Amino acid sequence: MELNENADVDTSQVEDQRGSGGGGGGFGGLPIPGGGGLIGIIITVVLALVGGYFGVNQLGGGSTSSNSGDNTNIQQECSDKSTARTKLDCRNVLFVNSIQAFWTDAEPKYFNKEYSPAKTVLFSNRVSTGCGAADSGVGPFYCPEDDRVYIDLTFYQLLAKQLGAPGEFAQPYVLAHEYGHHIQDLVGTEAKMRKLQESANGDAAKNLLSVKLELQADCYAGVWANHATETKSKGGQPIFKSITDSDIQEGLDTAKQIGDDTLQKQSGGSVNPAEFTHGTSADRQKWFKAGFDSGDPVKSCDTFASGAVVEGD
Repeated sequence: MELNENADVDTSQVEDQRGSGGGGGGFGGLPIPGGGGLIGIIITVVLALVGGYFGVNQLGGGSTSSNSGDNTNIQQECSDKSTARTKLDCRNVLFVNSIQAFWTDAEPKYFNKEYSPAKTVLFSNRVSTGCGAADSGVGPFYCPEDDRVYIDLTFYQLLAKQLGAPGEFAQPYVLAHEYGHHIQDLVGTEAKMRKLQESANGDAAKNLLSVKLELQADCYAGVWANHATETKSKGGQPIFKSITDSDIQEGLDTAKQIGDDTLQKQSGGSVNPAEFTHGTSADRQKWFKAGFDSGDPVKSCDTFASGAVVEGD
């Protein structure tokens, strides 16, 4: 994966709230012991929430933060094109730029709807959202109440060191997945799924609907990856020079490491398909690959079709 050194970094697509989060050290305000101890502390949270989507009150409240962030530092940091590509936050802004550039054209083309941009909020430790207060421990997530993607960039350390997904392409994959949830919100898929959950018989049936939503977001991430080298910055320059087969493999490796079955095994418990909320490792890989291979979110990403996803896949 090679970013174009001539691509402008459009920091207006993010809100930098780092430094405004409340107290606590380590990851998400949780104490982090050495070695693999973090898994024992945080795995039960990550099991349910990594790569998540949250509605009102799912994070413990529904008040929207009045903090719009201060982009002064990130604007200055990313203004120098010669160094921007080497900096974690600037690279992630470019990933967001690419994902939104793609959907700006793709949503009208495939869904006959105009794309409405969603900012990504960069935060440290804790953040207040339209879906409630969140801790970094929940991982990246999308909140439909304020149309924001939220991420503490230290999540990538957890992903690499504790969950076994160190590849750099894991980063745009995670962001593209969250923007997949934004597309679901815009086209009405999420609202339909929540309606189905209201009439579902039992938790297992409700969880299966959640799995279908998450796997579709994985598929949408693959669709973006297919078109990523076509996306352009605000100044009209290509954002990516290249995305290689090894990059896509890193995306697949990441999908594998955050599958429900894999995370349940890492937590030391038994694998229980009835408790899956995001899909197995195999399914997350399958649907990311389906989106990447076709590049068409309509033809290849209907996880809600009869028999497309069944419990325990």
